[in-house]
Amino acid sequence: MDEHSAVQHMTRVATELLDALPPAVRARAQQLPIDDPAVEAERVRWFYTPTDHGGVAVRELPPRQQSLVMQLLATGLTRPAYVTACTVMGLENVLDELEGWQVDWGRERGRDPGLYWVRVFGRPGDDTWGWRVGGHHLSVNLLVRAGRIAAVTPSFLGADPACSPALGGTLRPLGGTEDLARTLMRSLPAPERARALLHPRAVSDIVSGNRARVRPGDQMIHMPDLFRGPLPTPRLAALVDRIDETAETGSGYTEADHARLALDRRPQGVAGRDMTAEQRRLLRDLLATYTDRSPQPVADAHRRHYLDDRNLDLVHLAWAGSLAPGEPHYYRLTGPRLLVEYDNTQRHANHAHSVWRDPDGDFGLDPLAAHRATDPH
Repeated sequence: MDEHSAVQHMTRVATELLDALPPAVRARAQQLPIDDPAVEAERVRWFYTPTDHGGVAVRELPPRQQSLVMQLLATGLTRPAYVTACTVMGLENVLDELEGWQVDWGRERGRDPGLYWVRVFGRPGDDTWGWRVGGHHLSVNLLVRAGRIAAVTPSFLGADPACSPALGGTLRPLGGTEDLARTLMRSLPAPERARALLHPRAVSDIVSGNRARVRPGDQMIHMPDLFRGPLPTPRLAALVDRIDETAETGSGYTEADHARLALDRRPQGVAGRDMTAEQRRLLRDLLATYTDRSPQPVADAHRRHYLDDRNLDLVHLAWAGSLAPGEPHYYRLTGPRLLVEYDNTQRHANHAHSVWRDPDGDFGLDPLAAHRATDPH
């Protein structure tokens, strides 16, 4: 499917979904007009915590409308990414059992696979419109401008638990994303590996957090600030504070450590240009586990982009924490219009976060993003 066909299909599904909703529900699922400052402020407000992501939750909808939400989500992802996203959503049931069915997030069910929200911004088919599907450990954000896919980031996938027992094996939704990076890092000669190491211990979360824009000097956002508005009850606030404190204690990070891991526009780590042919293959495969979190035509364009050695040369890998499987670690990939972060630190390194950002074009805020999103050159 080419980009034009992909946009047409996305537009049809979004229109069918909105038309199927009763007026009162549609009023919450769709925000108009997209150029209203209040609508724009909400469009760039995103989360990956178990908070209200804005819009209408899947559990509120009858089966046909739920199906349309999932069809819309599928239009924004390659099939492997869609399968991974569905697995992440289903992990809420596993996490509920893992926590003894006891964690109370101030709602009827603490971990709920129905609490994934959809919101459409603008009118599908207009010159500019977009949509978001998000919930715990999932945020997919798409913008269409002038009939082209103008933005596909921020794109977030997490997994808690990151590794679960399954019949005949294990379930690791982000396993490839973790293993490729570890294999690449371990393959580096000692001097390059030392250059790639940002810190001997891993930071407890992605550093970019849920900011609308990422900038040099940004440091990790603590968990209490990753929710929509103030937490509604003192009990819930205390729970979130306790989770954050446990994560910080586990990392052992001080203010100086967080400053050391701050985002930086200057290259950090080892560049693709300094890697062997096999290491460059691993780097391309690793990048694809992020850039494939987009409609197929966009994913294909990014793969072509990084097949060009000149572009791969500029991608840097940096790491923090242990290289041993099962121990806390963090890595980032940086380059022109690229920020990737991955951490697996919490819950004894069995709770993973991963995000793909375009520091210059997230949400299509860069007026040139409509061109660059599908032609990264």
